[in-house]
Amino acid sequence: MFEAENIRDWRGHDVVDADGHKIGALEAIYVDTGTDLPSFATVTVGMMGRHRLVFVPLDRATVGPGYLKVLYSKKQVKDAPSIDTDGELPATGEEEVFKHYGLEYQPGAGGERRLGRR
Repeated sequence: MFEAENIRDWRGHDVVDADGHKIGALEAIYVDTGTDLPSFATVTVGMMGRHRLVFVPLDRATVGPGYLKVLYSKKQVKDAPSIDTDGELPATGEEEVFKHYGLEYQPGAGGERRLGRR
């Protein structure tokens, strides 16, 4: 689990993979709507003028001086489902994000969204 006192303080910090390779910059945190705990992050990737946001799970992510380290490889994260930098993840896209990482997806008991942006 991502453990930081104030998640918003981490926006803009580097996100690195398990080997320390920079993936991009932390843009936002998505919480599990059932538990209100941090679940996914969006990371800004791409070249200048063609940035996009990719999703990466925060399970067992760790923080270091100025960076957030995730357990997934740079390639896997960059190949993850993405949205435009001013876009929003549609409810119908949530399952694809989970499946990309081999995670089980279950919408809320009433069919509500599983992820909420913070």
